[in-house]
Amino acid sequence: MKIAATLLVLSFLFSDRTSAQHVQANQNLKPMNTSSDHYTFQLSNKVTRKKVSFKNRYGITLSGDLYIPKNTDNTVLPALAISGPFGAVKEQSSGLYANQMAERGFIALAFDPSYTGESSGSPRNVASPDINTEDFSAAVDFLGLQKNIDRSKIGIIGICGFAGFALNATAVDKRIKAVATTSMYDMTRVMSKGYNDVVTAAQRTQTLEQLGLQRWKDTESGYYASSTNNLPKKLTGSEPQFVKEYFDYYKTARGFHPRSINSNASWTATSPLSFMNMPILSYIKEIAPRPMLIIAGENAHSRYFSEDAYKAATEPKKLMIIPNAVHVDLYDQFDKIPFDKLTAFFIANLK
Repeated sequence: MKIAATLLVLSFLFSDRTSAQHVQANQNLKPMNTSSDHYTFQLSNKVTRKKVSFKNRYGITLSGDLYIPKNTDNTVLPALAISGPFGAVKEQSSGLYANQMAERGFIALAFDPSYTGESSGSPRNVASPDINTEDFSAAVDFLGLQKNIDRSKIGIIGICGFAGFALNATAVDKRIKAVATTSMYDMTRVMSKGYNDVVTAAQRTQTLEQLGLQRWKDTESGYYASSTNNLPKKLTGSEPQFVKEYFDYYKTARGFHPRSINSNASWTATSPLSFMNMPILSYIKEIAPRPMLIIAGENAHSRYFSEDAYKAATEPKKLMIIPNAVHVDLYDQFDKIPFDKLTAFFIANLK
């Protein structure tokens, strides 16, 4: 697999079974909201939302939204830290999850990862398996300092590429009492081995050589170049199905947000480097005896990541396959995301 193919995977980690015609129809249903203040979902009238910030271990200031159930001022509650998908912002899927879980009785924190969204870090639009894992632990730090949160009852939810980071964070951070993932991607695996592990040793070497050449260019120019492998501005109908599906979320009124990399920007071209030799799920067995819930769509192109993580983990664990669902369905489709199951899982295990 050439570098372009690897970066293509990095740029597009999202899906929902649609045709190009259906996507175009969706675009025509309502105008795109390009305001940086907007959210892609409606705030529950049972929940309050508060902007917060906190630092991670690397000194990066993370920006988050704290969702709190109304009429719980004098109550100490369990809490959840939520992030993802990879390349998204807190005003998209993670905020939607936090809103729903707060409605169900949890204090929930949706946050922008380092170098993205409203979080700090320079250069912009960089990903790191180490730093993005740390982001979850930093969120736990913040939650554990709040007077209305029981720090012995903190769990995390990772969506898409941040599902892998959530599992990695849970393995290393024993303060996390339970973890759930939806539409999981193991970013280190897909970067180093390609989709369905098809990359050969020779192709991997070629990718690394090209990434090295890009580093020389960046060093010489004093500027970190952006990847050119991004979602198209318009669909022609000839794109791979998964590209059409990502487009239907990130490039339409359904999920567009101007601060989202997948909607409106690009990762840096050398972002894959830190993923190429750092397999994040090496210690997944060390999550036990704390429980994990792994959720994937029946028809998701990413389903094998969830199934393989489940096989590698030890009990207690549960794998849920959502009938007729694809990867992006678990970003925002209320009839597919099993919020009641997530609620029951965390109620049972944050105690």
